[in-house]
Amino acid sequence: MGFIKSYKHLEKLCGEIMNDDRRISAYIDEMINTPRGSFLIRGWDDDLKHLKHYRWIRNQIVHEPNCTEQNMCEPCDTEWLDDFYSRIMNQIDPLTLYAKATALKPMKKITQITKAEPETYAYSQKVINPKKPSRKAIGFMVVLAVIALIVATIFIISKAF
Repeated sequence: MGFIKSYKHLEKLCGEIMNDDRRISAYIDEMINTPRGSFLIRGWDDDLKHLKHYRWIRNQIVHEPNCTEQNMCEPCDTEWLDDFYSRIMNQIDPLTLYAKATALKPMKKITQITKAEPETYAYSQKVINPKKPSRKAIGFMVVLAVIALIVATIFIISKAF
């Protein structure tokens, strides 16, 4: 396809999905007015830049007497338009990806709570319950008791001899 033919093809599709007579301009405006689009969707700014540029090229070809596809376009321009058309059809275009990324996720049903007491955090650090010793402390006390028992046994045995 030539540039103008590919542009018209994409323009018709954008008009249908946006339900707007401004077609590609409506798609562009929606991208401009979408908060965090460039933050959430990879390639958002690049796609927006291309769409604006190709709209400008189309306007130049249609409205300026000495502008033609031959002196305004490269084959890669037509390829990009056709690729963007395919991305819309496959629902991997920027606005569709944004809608998917920002859609409310269904909450998982909580069936059982396994912890008896919730963890409490103060200043982003876990608050330790002073009434309940930690596992490390209990393990340390057991090791100390075993060492003390061994030392006492050695002391008693050495006194006997």
